[in-house]
Amino acid sequence: MTLLRREGTPRLGEEELRRIEGELMHALSEIRFGSIEIVIQDSRVVQIERREKVRFDRQAGGSR
Repeated sequence: MTLLRREGTPRLGEEELRRIEGELMHALSEIRFGSIEIVIQDSRVVQIERREKVRFDRQAGGSR
């Protein structure tokens, strides 16, 4: 994972980067339909949210 850094922002440690990367990869591997949101505050990842959609196909011959 390559991260761009602005001047004056604290640099993340390798361990923290690996943890964030692992969490993102896990979220990506587990989701089929939906979205993943990365929340950043003060130039740091503070939260990863995963929203998954579950859709049901209409049954053949249904009234809708």
